[in-house]
Amino acid sequence: EEELSKTSAVLTKVRKKWAKQLQEQIILGLQDLNFLNVSFEISFEEREKFTALGKDQIHFLISTNPGETVKELSKVVSGGELSRIMLAIKTLLADKDDTETLIFDEIDTGISGRTAQKVAEKMAVISRNHQIICITHLPQIASQANAHYLIEKNVEEKGTTTRIRGLSYEESVEELARMLGGAKITEAVLQNAAEMKDLAQQQKNTRLK
Repeated sequence: EEELSKTSAVLTKVRKKWAKQLQEQIILGLQDLNFLNVSFEISFEEREKFTALGKDQIHFLISTNPGETVKELSKVVSGGELSRIMLAIKTLLADKDDTETLIFDEIDTGISGRTAQKVAEKMAVISRNHQIICITHLPQIASQANAHYLIEKNVEEKGTTTRIRGLSYEESVEELARMLGGAKITEAVLQNAAEMKDLAQQQKNTRLK
């Protein structure tokens, strides 16, 4: 037990050293994703019993609003915020994480413009090592995908059926145009959508090289 205590203490010391650096990097990543006044802390609590991972109980604490004290991550953020926070963390750990598939839902809640572009770029970085599935209504994010699927809900014989189908390049451009232009899709909007999709793929190919 004495030897186990010494080994666990060494592990805790190493964790605390790197936690400070990780904390700073996560804050920068969150600021990139439009959490402008964010506070983020990694706290340590000693467990009563030993585990295979030492005696540390680690908590992620966050405040997304000025003047608010940090609280446990799972208790203070919405679904969309949680997706963006996970994205910031996963981006930092992209080459060290064994999770094969990441699913992001509501990640575009409350963001647009440059922030949406930043979210899309970070997901593109993670997609080098993981499969990314993302449900989105923002063209900046959708344009980065390698494959697009359309989810449709239809009423048939007094029942509701949901279908999902893969889209061709032309269909993907049309859906991007719908996101950009709303109900009326003009030729100019279609050209803009095609340009956005092609530019996103060029940027991804450049980053991969």
